[in-house]
Amino acid sequence: MRFMLMFKGNRPPEPDEVACKQHLPEMKKLMTELKKKGVVQFTEGLEGPDKGARVRLNGSKYTVVDGPFAEAKELIAGVCMVNVGSKQEAMDLARRFLEIAGGGESEIRQVIEVHE
Repeated sequence: MRFMLMFKGNRPPEPDEVACKQHLPEMKKLMTELKKKGVVQFTEGLEGPDKGARVRLNGSKYTVVDGPFAEAKELIAGVCMVNVGSKQEAMDLARRFLEIAGGGESEIRQVIEVHE
């Protein structure tokens, strides 16, 4: 089963801040191990909200709002796609990542598999 792990920081990011910068070596080691095992399919950190935009379509009304955004504490700081046997395994991985990062929050969502 594939799960998308979306990570939120434990505080709003500062402009141009690299998330978890001090924890990068330990996180890199874990990611390398998990990629070799085929557990992690990809992982990416995201730029801060000052470089983002929100696009909305409501009926025929199209709007774009450039970042930063007022509710920055809810922004996703990074994502990771994992292939594991259960939701519990995905939750356990999220906990490991958050422990290395020094806290935060992760939303875990199972991927809908569409096969032709």
